[in-house]
Amino acid sequence: RGDEILYQQRYGNAWLKPDRKPLVMGQIFDLASLTKPVATATSIMILHERGKLNIHDPVAKYIPTFAMNGKESVTIEQCLLHIAGFIPDNPMSDYADGGPMAIERIKAAPLKYKIGEEFHYSDVGYIVLGEVVKMVDGRSLDQFAKDEIFEPLMMLRTSYNTPFELLAVPTESIKGIYLAGKVHDPRAAAMGGVAGHAGLFSTTQDIARYCQMILGGGEIKGGKRILKPETVAEMIKPRPAGKDGVLRTYGFDCVSSYDSPRGKLFPKGTSFGHTGFTGGSIWMDPQSGVYVVLLTSRLHPDGKGDVKQLRSDVATAVAEIVQAR
Repeated sequence: RGDEILYQQRYGNAWLKPDRKPLVMGQIFDLASLTKPVATATSIMILHERGKLNIHDPVAKYIPTFAMNGKESVTIEQCLLHIAGFIPDNPMSDYADGGPMAIERIKAAPLKYKIGEEFHYSDVGYIVLGEVVKMVDGRSLDQFAKDEIFEPLMMLRTSYNTPFELLAVPTESIKGIYLAGKVHDPRAAAMGGVAGHAGLFSTTQDIARYCQMILGGGEIKGGKRILKPETVAEMIKPRPAGKDGVLRTYGFDCVSSYDSPRGKLFPKGTSFGHTGFTGGSIWMDPQSGVYVVLLTSRLHPDGKGDVKQLRSDVATAVAEIVQAR
């Protein structure tokens, strides 16, 4: 809560195979889709605040070659909210020739759903947003996020293509070799480890600093301000995303089938967070000022772990304790 860590603990082993190795504080996890809010959406909001882009503009204003096959009117905002009409994941064959060609194939691909009408969680939309950052600013997404988010907030072990491989917790094995410090997401891997939807590595301590910044209105104690309070308020405002009562913010989940990290007690419709395929999650509650960071490696060793109930149970336990105070 704020810059006070109410509870911090590690459990279990970082490695199960080939030998058990205990988890230690400060180890690095593959964040998977936590990349979406922490790196990509935050970068977009920084550029929006600086007047370099407007999130209500069509993507094609900044990437003219995107304007084909019915995508001319797709906006940055719709990509942020997962209502742009993209397929959840495009075929791996699109990535066979590397990242630049994958981007070209995404630009040329048609939409699957009606623009603005349905919520369909999409990695493709955030890959597009990562390309928007590059086209607008000139720096690649990883460099922009490092310069404008991670270093100002002193998130010293947060990066794409982590240089701290020896501290990395493994996911599952590929061709008999466990991925440790190598991105698990196959599309991000094919793009050189840097993408708008996945690829980031970090620690619980660093992600706690990010949450402090969001709930602190864009700044952190001992760090620099990276966003104005009004920009953060715009970013975290719950917005309808399609039908069925889904609420999203610009980068975060609020109410949907992905909101297990909210648990049973954090306020529905005002608290928000995100999950990652590899097992991580964050959840923030502006009302109490409390945030929960849970990083796990559910895919180690056999790719079959499930942490959905764990996420919910942890959040419920935290909310119970906070309410009791």
